[in-house]
Amino acid sequence: MSKSNIQLVDECDRFPYPDDNPASYKAHLENYWEFKVNGCNAVLGHMLDAVVLRFNFPANDWFVDYKNRTLTMLTSPTATPAQRSAVIAKALELAVQQDTFSVLRGWRNELYPVYGPGGEFLLEMERAASPLFGIVSYGVHATAYTKDANGELRIWVPRRSQTKQTWPGMLDNSVAGGMSTGEMPFECLVREAMEEASLPEAIVRANAVPVGCVSYVYVRDSAAGGETDLVQPEVEYVFDIPLDAETIPKPCDSEVQEFNLFSIDECKAALANGEFKPNCSVVLLDFFIRHGILTAENEPDYSTILARVHRRLEFPTRHLCDVAACL
Repeated sequence: MSKSNIQLVDECDRFPYPDDNPASYKAHLENYWEFKVNGCNAVLGHMLDAVVLRFNFPANDWFVDYKNRTLTMLTSPTATPAQRSAVIAKALELAVQQDTFSVLRGWRNELYPVYGPGGEFLLEMERAASPLFGIVSYGVHATAYTKDANGELRIWVPRRSQTKQTWPGMLDNSVAGGMSTGEMPFECLVREAMEEASLPEAIVRANAVPVGCVSYVYVRDSAAGGETDLVQPEVEYVFDIPLDAETIPKPCDSEVQEFNLFSIDECKAALANGEFKPNCSVVLLDFFIRHGILTAENEPDYSTILARVHRRLEFPTRHLCDVAACL
């Protein structure tokens, strides 16, 4: 069955909204615990009930509050980010040794930051562990495109490797990747463009245009690899990369199988067939809106889609900078 654009958004932004149906939202939260850090009042993530109960948390480092369903790191309120990060690393090391979570088998040796209110840097943790704690993660997604002889847009679409742990064989955005601690959006884009698409740094710096962000709360299913129902709120910094006909993206690592040049109609068909990774569908819909391809005249759910792909997250986030200032 062909998928509508709003169904594609539903598949990516899957966590209930508190204002839409408060009773349903409250019932859904009964499956999750709050992740907190001593000295910070904010909830930093939603942890699946089964995850908290399977973790072997050292009692001197953590307080597991079964009544209020809250997991709190017991470091000093004045602890440094390094001290908090060491507590997380200790718990994860034990979980890996005991093979507690299959999602940790995809260990990346990349560290993701966790921010508190006001953008305070609280700690960092292994990327593969971030969905276990339900923290906000950050990344970049770019759409590389060119124009054919008739002036029509054509988009470079990669297919993910069949051996990737997450969403194997699905279509992706031209360039995409997670931002590690301390990394800025544009520099992350430059790095990922070379690693994934063999796009030279000079071309990316000269052509990439920062065009905003998309945000959503994904709830992982089996295609994501590892445990299901893990909460994954994300902020993706979005870029357009117009290319000339002579610049052709090519796979540079084992993550990408091939690149193909799709017409807009071919992109629409692949979206409707569910061939794109869920958050990549959202980035493409955002591209279509910005380029006047998807409008209020041809999409009945236009205003809802526009709002949903820019979700206000319930957790503290950091406004890294005006993305344009990173150029």
